[in-house]
Amino acid sequence: MTDLAGRVALVTGGGRGIGRAIAESFAAAGAAVVVNYRRDADAAEATAERCRAAGGDALVWQADVTDAAAVAAMARGVEGEFGRLDVLVCNAFAPYLFDAEARTPFRNLAWDDYQRQIDGSVRAAFTVCQAFMPLLERQPGGSIVTVASDLVARPAVPYHDYITAKAGLIGFTRALAADLGPLGLRANCIAPGLVWPTEASRVTREDLREAITAATPLRRLAAPADVAGPALFLASDLSAFVTGQTIFVDGGLVMAGGAG
Repeated sequence: MTDLAGRVALVTGGGRGIGRAIAESFAAAGAAVVVNYRRDADAAEATAERCRAAGGDALVWQADVTDAAAVAAMARGVEGEFGRLDVLVCNAFAPYLFDAEARTPFRNLAWDDYQRQIDGSVRAAFTVCQAFMPLLERQPGGSIVTVASDLVARPAVPYHDYITAKAGLIGFTRALAADLGPLGLRANCIAPGLVWPTEASRVTREDLREAITAATPLRRLAAPADVAGPALFLASDLSAFVTGQTIFVDGGLVMAGGAG
């Protein structure tokens, strides 16, 4: 099993869905996990309990990851509690519902719609990475993992604002990898397909889920645990020579180029 014993990982948006699955997988590998959340304290504490049950230490921390002051306080708290950070997972994003029928077409979008998603993805990653850089730099081999979407490569449903923000996050991650490589730090991105069930995908209609499944070579949708596996790989020494990459976790859907 992948070993993260003695390491500390922060998962933003760790209260549920993909974030919860990643946090739990890290804890099972021996890591101490900081579960960040914005609003739902009960969900975050439930994630922490699952991390402890899996064998890892866990700390719950409330912070809006777009708020520099709140994130700076979180960084000080993590430093005080653990004195280090080895893995940073930027999973949080602005609330979004994958509802193809109710999506706003481009002609009706305002720039504020784009800005909300860009802030939730790129600004959040920027704010968290900057605040935690002093801790990450203390140990060689640190890893930053961001979470984007396979929609950037295959916008079958044109969620304009969301896709634009996630494409920006991939660019941010690649630039970060180039900048931080000489410091011994890595940065990679995971781009999942539709993950079911999550808060964002709960409104995706059944016929669309079935069409995506039929077009996917592995003939199913991703579950949160499917994203946790690659995150664990990217957090561990198994990926010690991997940086600047985007791993598509969608059962081969982008490769197949099927309609959704």
